[in-house]
Amino acid sequence: MGKKTTSGNQCSFCGRNEREVNLLISGMTGFICDMCTEQAHEIVNETFKSSSKSDHGLTLSSLPKPAQIKEFLDQYVIKQDNAKRFLAVAVYNHYKRILQKNTKDDVEIEKSNIIMVGATGTGKTLLARTIAKLLAVPFTIVDATVLTEAGYVGEDIESILTRLLQVADYDVNAAERGIVFIDEIDKIARKSDNPSITRDVSGEGVQQGLLKLLEGATINVPPQGGRKHPEQRMIAVDTKNILFICGGAFDGIEKKIAQRLNTRVVGYAASGQKARIDTDNLLKYITPLDLKSFGLIPEIIGRLPILTYLEPLDRDALLRILVEPKNSIIKQYQKLFEMDGVKLTFDSGAHEYIVDKAIEFKLGARGLRSIVEAVMIDAMFTLPSEEKENKKLHVTRSYAKKQLENSDLHHLRVA
Repeated sequence: MGKKTTSGNQCSFCGRNEREVNLLISGMTGFICDMCTEQAHEIVNETFKSSSKSDHGLTLSSLPKPAQIKEFLDQYVIKQDNAKRFLAVAVYNHYKRILQKNTKDDVEIEKSNIIMVGATGTGKTLLARTIAKLLAVPFTIVDATVLTEAGYVGEDIESILTRLLQVADYDVNAAERGIVFIDEIDKIARKSDNPSITRDVSGEGVQQGLLKLLEGATINVPPQGGRKHPEQRMIAVDTKNILFICGGAFDGIEKKIAQRLNTRVVGYAASGQKARIDTDNLLKYITPLDLKSFGLIPEIIGRLPILTYLEPLDRDALLRILVEPKNSIIKQYQKLFEMDGVKLTFDSGAHEYIVDKAIEFKLGARGLRSIVEAVMIDAMFTLPSEEKENKKLHVTRSYAKKQLENSDLHHLRVA
């Protein structure tokens, strides 16, 4: 038991007497002070952490094959078969490159960083997060819009690795095998091809700063962020085995694709070749040249060799997204109500109304959550307080329409 001593006892580990410590804990034949107890706790944690390093994680034999990766993605992401295939192959080759040891030749396989182009709400972030979940590797999402050149207001490029280290609990070995998803990569596009007297500190400058991270280099990372704690000790992180997945909506790139294809986004096609072009999904024809026209510098395009696109979601896809995936929105709300003893059910009319509103608001799959939240908010407020057994709630089309019309979300139509 721990107690304040009154005699001249001292810590059996550090030799401090009772006047120099806050607490002496007595044992069978000696004492230990509070400071030695804290140090011992840290040593134990470090020992267990080092014994559970990533050497016991992925192996070549346990690495899922591309078909298995796609099958896992199918449980969480509806459609997007093209993007799933590209991601599955790229991720498989990347970790196969890391795990392959004792090669007898001088062939060095380069990194397979990925860039995904697709409208908001089509599943870019979900695809990256789901792959990290399957592989059980450290994963972090970084918003490129907050990044600026070093020395300017905003976050430095190294903050990307700071977040990855935090997710990995500062296990450098684990972080060096992690996955980083850089969202809104299109927002750091070069603002103009014309020279300017002012610096593009959140555009081309950030792209140039990202080059060393994407290709692979040893970066000194401030573990707590560099601006607020400039005196902290840096941690060296090698990025050559970190997989970078970039995503962006690239709003307006369809016009650049149409110009390259010598066609129009709207209107009648004049030739048979133009008639064969799917003007409803021009992203399927995207090339690195279009990314360069949009404002990405050639160097960063070269370090993102895997280019894929996400298809726009039609009404049938949104209906499936609402109910089919393992973590679908409907299943999430049913789980929330189940925890309060309420059985929640929806009819098909309610599903169709929610999807129609998501299409009207032009928010993609992300808009489904906002609409369901607006429909369910009153029930989530009142039902947990009701004292009765076998509580049930059946959501019909008319109920969903009434709740949405009473909410502020009803006025958010997009022209």
